[in-house]
Amino acid sequence: MGYQAIQGATTVGLVCSDGVVLASEKRVSWGRLIASKSGKKVFKLTDNVGLAFVGIMSDMQALVRDASAYANLFRLEKNRPISTRAMSKLISNMLFGRRMMPLLMETLVGGMDAEGPSLYSMDPVGSLIPDDFVSAGSGAPIAIGVLEAEYKKGLDCEAGAELALKSIKAAVARDAISGDGIDILIIRADGTEERTLSLRS
Repeated sequence: MGYQAIQGATTVGLVCSDGVVLASEKRVSWGRLIASKSGKKVFKLTDNVGLAFVGIMSDMQALVRDASAYANLFRLEKNRPISTRAMSKLISNMLFGRRMMPLLMETLVGGMDAEGPSLYSMDPVGSLIPDDFVSAGSGAPIAIGVLEAEYKKGLDCEAGAELALKSIKAAVARDAISGDGIDILIIRADGTEERTLSLRS
């Protein structure tokens, strides 16, 4: 079974004026099977950095464990939190180091630090791309259309969360591999906020 058959998901990230929004739906698929309706694909890594994924759940969880350990070591050694850019480069290097046996997922890293809000996307071998908004997964072609049409520089996190919700709902309506609720992580200078929303009408 190829990578395309198992990466079902819709995940989005947006840079906002006061932080970053990461969001994903909750359906976990394996080919044509819905393996779970309560998967978590958005993770708070530190008080100022979050991760969001599409792909295989075990690979996501393994990367979160490793990245969290590195973030904690950095804080202990430097007595300050790791920046979003540094965390992104670290994860990119981790993924590239496994390029012969890659983790089957796409990764978004978003955060808020002294440099302001920032967002990076990575493919399975660690290609690192900064952007203001991004979508990944099987529902990405639909979600990115909504983001392209409605994203504006300077929107705040509340407006960003609404736009993330709208883009994922549009993808869920047409992508059978996405669905079953939405997790949203909002990262601001004063900390993070996690929300879980139902898609039931």
